[in-house]
Amino acid sequence: MEPSQVLMLVFYTIVALFLLGTLLSGFFQVRTAEAVVIQRMGKFLRVANAGMNFKLPWLDQIAGRTDLRVQQLALDVETKTKDNVFVKIPVSVQYHVIPEKVYEAFYKLANPKQQISSYVFNVILGHVPKMNLDDAFLQQSDIAIAIKQGLDDVMRTYGYAIDQALVTDIQPDEKVKSAMNEINAAQREQVAASARGETEKILKVKQAEADAESKALQGQGIANQRKAIIEGLKQSVEAFAAAVEGTTARDVMTLVLVTQYLDTIKEIGAQDKSNTLFMSHSPAAIGELFRQIQEAVMIGQRAAAAG
Repeated sequence: MEPSQVLMLVFYTIVALFLLGTLLSGFFQVRTAEAVVIQRMGKFLRVANAGMNFKLPWLDQIAGRTDLRVQQLALDVETKTKDNVFVKIPVSVQYHVIPEKVYEAFYKLANPKQQISSYVFNVILGHVPKMNLDDAFLQQSDIAIAIKQGLDDVMRTYGYAIDQALVTDIQPDEKVKSAMNEINAAQREQVAASARGETEKILKVKQAEADAESKALQGQGIANQRKAIIEGLKQSVEAFAAAVEGTTARDVMTLVLVTQYLDTIKEIGAQDKSNTLFMSHSPAAIGELFRQIQEAVMIGQRAAAAG
């Protein structure tokens, strides 16, 4: 083979390899949940979706890749409530690029995170300073809803959809937390003290009612006992007067009382642990004792009859 032919063969080989390399360089791969923006000579051409794609070598370029997965932006917003308490509010915003609006997301908004952050700050600073601290805690969900609704309307224009806007906590200063805990503890202790007082009151009322009922029953028992004693003495007097002629009711009563008196002394003496009892046994003393007992029995009989 002549030298000129060899040179031509080498030249054609180089050209073929160059053309093949150029052709192969036009193929590119797009991952799942990703979109690639293609430009031709600096002008937007199209959006390439997941899979194997082709662009014209030298003319078309990959301008950028856009992640279609859900992303999260975490922010800490510091502001002041209506009652002059400085709080830190952590906010989490979950968002994603709308697949049909990759063009808007890529070209219209240079820094989406900064835009979202600015709007979150704007919403919180427009709501929280109008609330007291307690209201801010109670309305966390309302703040989150306001952030989501406002962001969704604004960011959709730029090709972004807001999935969630979460106000995860409201963090006042540590001294404010401690004061709130002390107030809560004092309120609970006040409620507990009131409950204990009410319980003690109910117990005392019930105890008083029980004591009153017990004393009433005890008095009724004593009255019945005296009534029975009087009825027994009456029957004894009538039986003795019928058996022995010439005896009076006083004689029979004296005999019964003497018998009971002696029985009582006998029972006291029969107790192992009874204390020493000194009693007068002179006729005058015993007579006076009988008189007092008789008067007591008569008074009890009249009271029972009146009842």
